[in-house]
Amino acid sequence: MKQIELLADVVPGLQRVALLWNRSHSMTTKVAETLQAAARQRSLAVIPLAITQPEEIARAIETALRERAQGVIVFNEAWTLTNRAHIVQLGLAKHLPVVSGSRLFSQAGALASYGPDLFATYKRAAVLVDKILKGVKPGDIPVEQTTIFELVINMKTPKALGLTIPPSLLPRADEVIQ
Repeated sequence: MKQIELLADVVPGLQRVALLWNRSHSMTTKVAETLQAAARQRSLAVIPLAITQPEEIARAIETALRERAQGVIVFNEAWTLTNRAHIVQLGLAKHLPVVSGSRLFSQAGALASYGPDLFATYKRAAVLVDKILKGVKPGDIPVEQTTIFELVINMKTPKALGLTIPPSLLPRADEVIQ
């Protein structure tokens, strides 16, 4: 998974990664299992941080720190996006780089994000809604997967954490936040 690769590119000797997700959302639990398997394939120790309430964020970040995580990967969904500023702020306060799949995290101060281009996704959704409003049955519209992904790097964060972004990573970025 790209978020693991991002951390491995920036955190020297990455060995332990924390995964934070909303456990009340069944889809993110499935994604968490997939990401845990991918991390283990890279011989990384995984610290699962499944939470449901905003007041659990601080405790989760403390757990990541206590378990010697070298970074936190946050799963995208409405709850984590709503709480992104708090998650990123607590990660930075504990010198833990945070990565996610949404540019909104990078804009909030996370180290980097790699995930679907939300603008392109919403634009495509509008096309599908238009079809439905014109009478096409939703069941007749084929399921689509996102094909446009973006890498966003926030350069303020590695400076604050004493990390270096490899020069080879910057040209691949769709956006670099200065």
